[in-house]
Amino acid sequence: MTTEKRLQRSDDDRWIGGVCGGLADYTGVDAGLIRLIVAVATILGVGSLILAYIVAWVIMPLADPRPDPPAERRGEPPAPEPQSE
Repeated sequence: MTTEKRLQRSDDDRWIGGVCGGLADYTGVDAGLIRLIVAVATILGVGSLILAYIVAWVIMPLADPRPDPPAERRGEPPAPEPQSE
C-alpha cells in the first residue's frame, strides 16, 4: 500500500496561512528555511512571491488535523489508571 503525498497547507506548522509549512511537509525541507527563502526573495524584489503565496493559500486545501500524540510523546507523564475497589 503506497501513501500518496499531497500538497496541503499545514494545520500545525503555520505562521500565516500554512503554505510554507505545507510545502516543507511535502518536500521534506525545514519550514524555517522555506520561510527564509520566501522572505529574502520578497525583500530583494521578487514581489510576485507575495501574489503566489496568496494564490497558494486560496488553492491549497488545509491538511486534516492530526490527532494529539499520546501523553508519553508530548513529554507528559501517563495518566494513572483507575483503581478498582
